[in-house]
Amino acid sequence: MSEQGSCWPFVGRGGPLTTVREALRSGAGMMIAGAAGVGKSRLAAQSLAGLPGYSVVRALGTETASMIPFGAFAHVLTGPPRSGENLLRWAARHLRDRAGRDRLLVSVDDAHRLDPASAALVHYLAGNGQARLLVTVRSGEPQPDPVTALWKDELLERIELPPLTVEEVGEVLAGALGGEVAAETVRHLAGVSEGNVLYLREVVHAGRASGCLAERDGVWRWRGEVSMTTRLRELVGDRIGHLDPAEREVLELVAFGEPLGTELLEGLTSAAAVERVEARGLVVAMGEGRREHLRLGHPLYGEVVRGDCGTLRARRRLRMLAGALEATGLRRREDELRAAVWRLDSGSVTDPAMLASAAKLAWGRQDPRLAERLARAAIDAGAGVAAVALLGEVLMVLGDADAAVTALRLAARDAVTESERAQHAYSLGVNLAWAGADAEACRVLDVAAETLTDPGWRQEAYVYRAVTDCFAGRLTGAAQALARARACEPGTPRGVAHAASLEAWVDAYAGRTERSLAVADRTMATVEDWQDDAPHALPTFLDALCAAQTFSGRLEAAARTAERGMELPAAELSVTGFAAYRAMVARLRGDAEEAVRWCRQDMARLPEREPYLGRCVAEQAHALALLGRLDEARESLAEAEELTARWAFTRQHVLHAAVWVAAAAGDLAEAVRLCLVAAEHAERHELRGNLMFALHDLVRLGAPEPAVERLGALAGQMEGPLVEVLARHGHALGDASALRAVAGEFERLGLPLYAAEATAHEAAAHREAGRGTLARGAQTRAWALARGCSGVSTPALVELAAPDLTPRQREIVQLAAAGLTNRQIADRLTLSTRTAANHLQAAYDKLGVNDRTQVGRLLAVL
Repeated sequence: MSEQGSCWPFVGRGGPLTTVREALRSGAGMMIAGAAGVGKSRLAAQSLAGLPGYSVVRALGTETASMIPFGAFAHVLTGPPRSGENLLRWAARHLRDRAGRDRLLVSVDDAHRLDPASAALVHYLAGNGQARLLVTVRSGEPQPDPVTALWKDELLERIELPPLTVEEVGEVLAGALGGEVAAETVRHLAGVSEGNVLYLREVVHAGRASGCLAERDGVWRWRGEVSMTTRLRELVGDRIGHLDPAEREVLELVAFGEPLGTELLEGLTSAAAVERVEARGLVVAMGEGRREHLRLGHPLYGEVVRGDCGTLRARRRLRMLAGALEATGLRRREDELRAAVWRLDSGSVTDPAMLASAAKLAWGRQDPRLAERLARAAIDAGAGVAAVALLGEVLMVLGDADAAVTALRLAARDAVTESERAQHAYSLGVNLAWAGADAEACRVLDVAAETLTDPGWRQEAYVYRAVTDCFAGRLTGAAQALARARACEPGTPRGVAHAASLEAWVDAYAGRTERSLAVADRTMATVEDWQDDAPHALPTFLDALCAAQTFSGRLEAAARTAERGMELPAAELSVTGFAAYRAMVARLRGDAEEAVRWCRQDMARLPEREPYLGRCVAEQAHALALLGRLDEARESLAEAEELTARWAFTRQHVLHAAVWVAAAAGDLAEAVRLCLVAAEHAERHELRGNLMFALHDLVRLGAPEPAVERLGALAGQMEGPLVEVLARHGHALGDASALRAVAGEFERLGLPLYAAEATAHEAAAHREAGRGTLARGAQTRAWALARGCSGVSTPALVELAAPDLTPRQREIVQLAAAGLTNRQIADRLTLSTRTAANHLQAAYDKLGVNDRTQVGRLLAVL
């Protein structure tokens, strides 16, 4: 399928399209250069669309036509030249005659393949100005001299068309698939295609045909490996081209081993072959410190090259790589992991300790699937309890804690040394806690903490004991366990990092947000030092940051942190469901539709029966309720209740959502009751950030009595500006002036929904005091704020209505906001000044304002 024939949406190329069209309109020609498949032909076709006053002659350079003089123009050069006429002048005259009275525009696709006569004709037309030219060429390909001269002699402007960015790939996919595409799918397909439109289209077609790319819960997602269709394999194979045996060996070794050190590769093959392959762009050199590595020129090259190798050939290549890397002494930790994987894949592994060590490294790099595979292989090869303990941790986050507990119970009798007993206890304890067996988990870890003698092992026992307390909602107990962990000196880098991450987490949920942020900032500054040894720490820190930033009112920062967490392989980490916090930020900003979209991003990729999945589903129910989509909200709430039951901090999201599902159904009494239940749960489990929102929800629901004093007390216990503003909202009810100040604070914090509700409360206070004009003004401001909240409805906002201006009043208001005086308005509209003033005053009365400045602020939403 040619680029011109693509039915895919043309998006993401607005800048280049404007550049080309402006050049053509101004009389200049344009050369579009770029890699094969990047979209040059499509851009040229779009540039010509809707360009009036031109007669367009299209030519295409091909290998076949390049054998024939004027082969690219053979379809339009039909008449013979006049006697003695120069062939270039004959061809140019023929093209001009075809144009008639219109201006001639010659569009040449793949001009690097033109035959000499056609190339000379194109240069001749550009040189004498007889036609405007639009030419595409492939970067890096040999070109006829006349084509090269087009831009070197500045006869044509030249632009280099780059591959699509990740954002542009997302736009293309959304248009081509006709729906929302999950962020991780966009990133995956952008990486596989490297922004090449042709490859992207073929990968998508292959994915849809194989079922790897499918719509789930309203979102398109990719699952599985890339499917290489015949067409895609042919396209990539043509780009790779012919390889001699030495070149093929180079490309195969890089395909199986990238990134591959240049010296190591040259030692296995030859420097000359490596240079030839690099010169063709099939591999690229990349510097990393003092090392130089080689990668494939495109990810799809590897799919084709590996697919062309049989099983025995592939194993031989992997053994070659492993042997060569082992001969270097495995100086870097990643060398050990790579060599172990190559040995495992080639069937030549002999050392269980090597596999166990590699499994630990894979787990440290947040790759639990590979860690599981290596750990199982190590156990099969005779590794001991440490490998079983690691497998247990990995299985926990992969959603199979029951299998982990079973394997660990069987291995208990083999835990003899202190290190074996320690690692076995940690893995068994955390799996029991994850599965909800709190009492047994506590017993296992308490025994370990009491009996282990090494301070480092004891430290980690206390850390895992704190994890168990967190799962059960005992934050004071967790803090005490962490204090005991810090007292164990000297600790290990792994234990210190895990303890710090959990300390930040406990402080965040307990409302000590500034302390949490300080701990996270201090420890995250050294993440490179501990990340590989402490696999749970990074996602725990990110979750703590999300909570601390949200509870303190730093919504922009919370959104960025949540998105960073979502970019991790979140479905396979110890802490997941970051979309719940991203959705929470959107909801607090009043954009419930965006909140639903963020929840859907994570829901289809998280493990089933996962409490963090329940957190996302609960946030979706909350947002759906605010949008009035009651049936969907109830369905999501029921699912979330089942998923989150065993953990206090994830269940809190369900309790909050239930409040607003009841409110959406019009049962405010039930909503208030459920709000009190949510507050009691948060208080019992020391979740002060959640308690803050639960108490404030009572204010929003119009039942502030149980909340006002408790919010005030909470403001003295928590850190950050948000709790203070929420507390002031409760105390300000009935005081219009104080409510207006609170609404302004909400706006500054990026909480327009809360600002709208506080302003609606201000309007009610004015009405109760008999201040009708001020009440109308506050109601108008509340309506304007609520208008920006994506169709959200809450009890405080249900009575808001848009100001009912007549068309004439609206027209006069707009002129007044633009700065015109009453006389100028009257002159423009052919009215008397008095009539214009009367219309303006009537509009002021409806809007509840009294000057032109206030009117201008409302016009954007009126």
